[in-house]
Amino acid sequence: MLRRIFALMIKEFLALLKDKRSRFVLIIPPLVQLMVFGYAATFDLKHVPYAVFNEDTGSISRDVVSAFSGSPSFMAKQRITRNNQIAPLLNRKTVLMVIHIGPHFSADMLSGRPAPIQILVDGRNSNTALLTVNYAQDIINRFNNDWTASNGGAPPAHIVTRAWFNPNLESRWFFLPGIVGLLTLLVTILVTALSVAREREQGTFDQLLVTPLHPAEILIGKALPGFLIGIVEASLIVLVTVFWFEVPLLGSLFTLYTGVLLFLLSAVGIGLMISSLAVTQQQGMLGAFFFMVPAIILSGFATPIRNMPSLVQDLTLLNPMRYFLLVLRGVFLEGTPFHLLIPQFWPLAVIGVITLAIAGWLFRHRLY
Repeated sequence: MLRRIFALMIKEFLALLKDKRSRFVLIIPPLVQLMVFGYAATFDLKHVPYAVFNEDTGSISRDVVSAFSGSPSFMAKQRITRNNQIAPLLNRKTVLMVIHIGPHFSADMLSGRPAPIQILVDGRNSNTALLTVNYAQDIINRFNNDWTASNGGAPPAHIVTRAWFNPNLESRWFFLPGIVGLLTLLVTILVTALSVAREREQGTFDQLLVTPLHPAEILIGKALPGFLIGIVEASLIVLVTVFWFEVPLLGSLFTLYTGVLLFLLSAVGIGLMISSLAVTQQQGMLGAFFFMVPAIILSGFATPIRNMPSLVQDLTLLNPMRYFLLVLRGVFLEGTPFHLLIPQFWPLAVIGVITLAIAGWLFRHRLY
């Protein structure tokens, strides 16, 4: 039996790798997507273009302006001298923020009166606007503290923020562990979802049926290549994430690969279910994308699951990506030990066993 399964595996690998285009699809697109997400998908704001409308001639207002120009988060784009210049700059998106300092700002500060600073932000992208206001507020708070300390007063109570697990709040550290799961799912599902459909489309499926292979052996022979390719793909992405993008891997490799193997078990089972139902490769590919799009959306990859409606949160319990992302981010950023991830491991194992059992039943049903 092992010899027959091994022979079928060799056949599957030859079918996948003999074509240059297939080899290209398996290797290059995942790396390109990893680079795109690593460099482009970010919640961080750097070099936000802004304009300054300073109506005050005092040195204190100039200190405020200098605090913004010295920040790496902001980039001075223009200085304006009239109110009617503000709207065109924001409307044309020349700047994302305008700092307006009134004519009595320095006098108000010296006399101890409230000295307002107006921040006008382009609110068309609410997330960007919120982050911009937060960055500006941090600069103003630091200026207030420095002013209070240098003028002899007791510094006011202030909040000291410390970010755990991601000290610099790099959104890349949040995205890239999730990319390991996303790209591994993409490649594994596509490889397994097209395996049987390719046989039917090329007319070799009937030849496979008359061989001495038992249906269970055919199922295992079809599953193992996708499983092995998924392990190689996940390992490659982990290496690039750790050594190229310098995302810390704080947990153990044993814990990480336990999650990878259990996730691949469920992904291969789902891919074989799709493949057992598909008649053509086009149907297999459509079925794969029909599963992957909601799986990614409902995994917590970009939006927190707790913000979803309760019914949708219940649906995410059927999604293997949900559990695998918790494993990835826990191992990468938190160094979560094995025993604390068991609540994520056993659902992956259950999903894998059930999907493989259904795929086996569908496969035998199609055979007979």
